[in-house]
Amino acid sequence: VLKYVECFTGPNIMAMHTMLINKLPDSDKQTFLHPMHQDLHYFPFRPASRIVCAWTAMERADQDNGCLLVQPGTHKTTLKPHGYPEWEGKTNKLFHGLLEEDEKIPKVHLVMEKGDTVFFHPLLIHGSGINRTSGFRKSISCHFASSECHYIDVKNTTQEHLEKELQEMVSKKYNATSVELKDIWNFRARLVQGERINL
Repeated sequence: VLKYVECFTGPNIMAMHTMLINKLPDSDKQTFLHPMHQDLHYFPFRPASRIVCAWTAMERADQDNGCLLVQPGTHKTTLKPHGYPEWEGKTNKLFHGLLEEDEKIPKVHLVMEKGDTVFFHPLLIHGSGINRTSGFRKSISCHFASSECHYIDVKNTTQEHLEKELQEMVSKKYNATSVELKDIWNFRARLVQGERINL
């Protein structure tokens, strides 16, 4: 995988965020729908052009079990404002989505076979649907970045409210008095990997 990752990050590669995703069987009334979003929303480092996601299907992923849904070409746009979608009974803690979607941009379902890997830019707008099967849809998502990437101050950016939300969660969980997004953004990954958390 790294020989392809290097095409995006350059030779000095850091693994920044890794998830084993086990999408459970679901229904319209449950909460495993992932809204359309841009991964850069969660990353307080730049430049975006030196970050890449490697998403690998551990078994066939299709529309029935909630495969990736992408909007091709949106990696050329800017980071959009994110927040919680207005889905009654379908919102998970820290599963932010675009506040405004351009419905004119076509969406493509990425049907993948076991072992297939797709690489995508952190500005690509994507999400995933509901798993309507009785099985699990397993995948591995790894984000890599150049070691030359630098952390940014998210104050007065679209990411500022995410920092505040994470600070509140970390303070409550660990009794921490002062935390910064660059120190705690992995907390979000651990939270999402560990359990479904309803708002």
